[in-house]
Amino acid sequence: MSCSSVSSFTSSLFVPPKKSSFSNHKPRFIHCSLGVGPKATATAEPLLLNAVRGQDVERPPVWLMRQAGRYMKSYQIICEKYPSFRERSENVDLVVEISLQPWNVFKPDGVILFSDILTPLSGMNIPFDIVKGKGPVIFDPLGSAADVDKVREFNPEESVPYVGEALTILRREVDNKAAVLGFVGAPFTLASYVVEGGSSKNFTKIKRLAFSQPKVLHSLLQKFATSMANYIRYQADNGAQAVQIFDSWATELSPVDFEEFSLPYLKQIVDSVKQTHPGLPLILYASGSGGLLERLALTGVDVVSLDWTVDMAEGRKRLGHDIAVQGNVDPGVLFGSKEFITNRINDTVRKAGKGKHVLNLGHGIKVGTPEENVAHFFEVAKAIRY
Repeated sequence: MSCSSVSSFTSSLFVPPKKSSFSNHKPRFIHCSLGVGPKATATAEPLLLNAVRGQDVERPPVWLMRQAGRYMKSYQIICEKYPSFRERSENVDLVVEISLQPWNVFKPDGVILFSDILTPLSGMNIPFDIVKGKGPVIFDPLGSAADVDKVREFNPEESVPYVGEALTILRREVDNKAAVLGFVGAPFTLASYVVEGGSSKNFTKIKRLAFSQPKVLHSLLQKFATSMANYIRYQADNGAQAVQIFDSWATELSPVDFEEFSLPYLKQIVDSVKQTHPGLPLILYASGSGGLLERLALTGVDVVSLDWTVDMAEGRKRLGHDIAVQGNVDPGVLFGSKEFITNRINDTVRKAGKGKHVLNLGHGIKVGTPEENVAHFFEVAKAIRY
């Protein structure tokens, strides 16, 4: 496919493995930072890092939110063989295998670790599981000061060594041809899961705790903030070149409550990590965040990820051009025709403007998305030139 040169950006764009600590499973999949992590063998920085740092790039980097491999047929085959999500996500070989599936097929500009935001919970003395068809289950939901007192601060070296091992291998395999991304859950979102006992529709339990016993919730949020800052540093030291923070449920809060129960802890994480890893790009994603955009920018993150409910041009204007943006194609667009997909990609990139933009979906890819449409998404995106 050809791409016409764009002199004015407002013109059209081109239409050794380890065992899992979770089980006695013996892995059969064998595959082969900034900071003190593994040395990269390539000298050039990945496009994604250059873009978010405001350097001159010829096109926006592109990857797909979360683990895009989850929708692929190859992932479903692995699921049939290893039906437990925790077995898949806590085994070095399987984590590497699944993380590399989209990279092997589409060569995105970002390769994200296959894991879950709840992975640290066991190491914090919060037993949980992820049940097929039901999602996360917290066996003993927290609801009192005594419950929170039992929560330990997270030590990733001891609790999740497989995460560091997997990131080290991914960094070596990708070899700086793309950025390796880690991720963590934000304090309020993690607190919502452990107080609600899992996913929730109305978040009554976490709001009851927030509004009737705020000191208890703040104590829990502080433990999560300290722990997630440590977890981000751990991921960076083992190969992650950028880390995305998911505050999926923060938008269940009103702006005034976001400022009390989410914003201070996000800012604390960013400030803490920047003290030791000043060059590590931090990305913040909160679904349905149109009403909070200006407040998200106050966290100090390098990139704010927009979902598709926010017009990209308006979101860019509200955030200001000093901060990078990520997104924000509707995942449902990938069920459309190739011409439709092309037009939406071009519209998004045009509205984002030149530089400091990471092209992505506005949320995770949907199960059942045609693989040929995903391939087209990447083909069009990579052919764009500013």
